[in-house]
Amino acid sequence: MRASRLLSLVLLLQDRGRLTAQQLAAELDVSVRTVYRDVEALGAAGVPVYAELGAGGGYQLVDGYRTRLTGLTPQEAGAILLAGVPEAAAELGLGAVLTTAELKLRASLPARLARHVDEIRDRFHLDPAGWFRETETHPHLTALAGAVWNRRRARMRYRRHRAPHEVDRLIDPLGIVLKAGVWYFVARVDGSARTYRVSTILDLTVLDETFERPEGFDLATTWAEWAIDFERRLHRGVATVRVSPAGLERIPYLMTRAMARNVSSGPGSPDPDGWTTITLPIESVRHAHAEFLRLGEDVEVLEPAELRDMMRASAAAMTRLYG
Repeated sequence: MRASRLLSLVLLLQDRGRLTAQQLAAELDVSVRTVYRDVEALGAAGVPVYAELGAGGGYQLVDGYRTRLTGLTPQEAGAILLAGVPEAAAELGLGAVLTTAELKLRASLPARLARHVDEIRDRFHLDPAGWFRETETHPHLTALAGAVWNRRRARMRYRRHRAPHEVDRLIDPLGIVLKAGVWYFVARVDGSARTYRVSTILDLTVLDETFERPEGFDLATTWAEWAIDFERRLHRGVATVRVSPAGLERIPYLMTRAMARNVSSGPGSPDPDGWTTITLPIESVRHAHAEFLRLGEDVEVLEPAELRDMMRASAAAMTRLYG
């Protein structure tokens, strides 16, 4: 652990020039006293680090000195894939590994290319989290990631909607997916691949037993197929509605992706009042009721009758409430 930190210290000074003990301590997540000891150790090992006192002082390397210890470990090389989403790397327990890997990469780049990397980072930022939702907590995510990486079988207890609501499963964790700020994982259970939401895990025990990954398994393909099938199973019914021109414009921003897709594919010709009749996929009558209430006076439900009755009752209740 200390050897890795010493290398990171040298790479920081090589990349950024002069840094104070406080700045190094913040970057390495250690105390200032630890930085003092590490600098002494580097000096004893022959690394030309020197201190400049006074205002604007700090530690720096002798001009022209560059370390060649920039080879990536397998774990660091894998973490590079998460360089654009450092928050995700941190949740997976790879935050420090990613930082060291980035330092090694920068140390191997010519100064001109290193400056170009900084310019890209200043101009482009990737934020994978979804809108309007509290961030989920994932106390078992790091252990799950370790099980995926080391092909370790695990036993989990998780929460689901149907009874029984708490279920135990013996799983072979195959991969982890971050979708719009929500973590999912794919695992083999009883010989078939299944997908779970990480936040539903109530307890996870990683076992000593290992497993062989299925031959030809591809996480991206498996996820894409599951997502399409999930959306198809989720929308089990349809609703016929009349929508105003303003409502049509708002559907892509307020409705589910499947509903928005039906609108973007061509809703048909408007009637003399300018309203358009369209058929939209719905998850359930109750869910569709909440969805269509978002459009207010810009939508009229025609079918099914149960949904139209629910909309009428809501409109009457709001009329009584607001007069």
